[in-house]
Amino acid sequence: MAYKTLKYEVKDRICTITLNRPEKLNSYTPQMAADINAALDVANRDDNIRAVIFTGATNTKIPAFCAGSDLSEGNPFNFSEIDFYTMRDTGGTNALSLYKMRKPVIAAINGAAVGIGATLPLSMDIRVMSETAKMGFVFVRRGFVNEACSSWYLTKIVGFAKAMEWVLSGRLIKADEAYRCGLVNDVVPAERVYERAVEIAAEIRDNAAPVSVALCRQMIYQMAGTRHPMTAHKIESACYYHIGQLSDAEEGANSFLEKRPPAFKNSVFGDMPAVYPWFDEPEFPKNIQSV
Repeated sequence: MAYKTLKYEVKDRICTITLNRPEKLNSYTPQMAADINAALDVANRDDNIRAVIFTGATNTKIPAFCAGSDLSEGNPFNFSEIDFYTMRDTGGTNALSLYKMRKPVIAAINGAAVGIGATLPLSMDIRVMSETAKMGFVFVRRGFVNEACSSWYLTKIVGFAKAMEWVLSGRLIKADEAYRCGLVNDVVPAERVYERAVEIAAEIRDNAAPVSVALCRQMIYQMAGTRHPMTAHKIESACYYHIGQLSDAEEGANSFLEKRPPAFKNSVFGDMPAVYPWFDEPEFPKNIQSV
């Protein structure tokens, strides 16, 4: 499939999606939003792919993962011709696509990441950042508001107080602060960002059963807002019942006992439990108070 704003490559069962508008510092457009959703759907359904990496094109005038929304193309936030009840934040549609992924997604933040460039990686599972990069939730400094479901993700990642400080000030965040506050998992030299992301992806690819990864990923996300651990206990019990009947469980035990790498074969679409997904996705509401 051809993408206008992305590069899509698969090598050694790892998919790399590169934000590819280097002349505009990989800035975000409605076309990029559509391309991201389409690329995620393809990667999600391909059993050959075990992990996905997002990064930014490197042939930019300054290192940039994504410099936010492209404000040079008219007024990207003028929705006057769209009905209020049907208008949807494009970054939010990407975040929801990422939430539904059955593959782990790693952000290789190889340069400046502001606006949507900072919020979109929040809905990815692991974040690696260049030691010279900066991130910024700069929306209030432009008269906008945060998006891409970031008001849900950010507090869960760094806590209420730090999220509030960053969002209300809109200031830039250096790599050491991002790491110290848990916003990113690793900080490495600029030339090592993508390489480090590949190392993490390869560790998952070589050692983890795909169905187990898909289920554990969703359990962690979906349990983040539940009121009682009994919900987690019920879902974990249902998953154990199902997993115990799959060939990958036997393969995992045998490979451990035989001291060899595992050869997992179960599919994240063909071999998921019948009860998955456990909860229906809410409809996009016409009445905002209904969510």
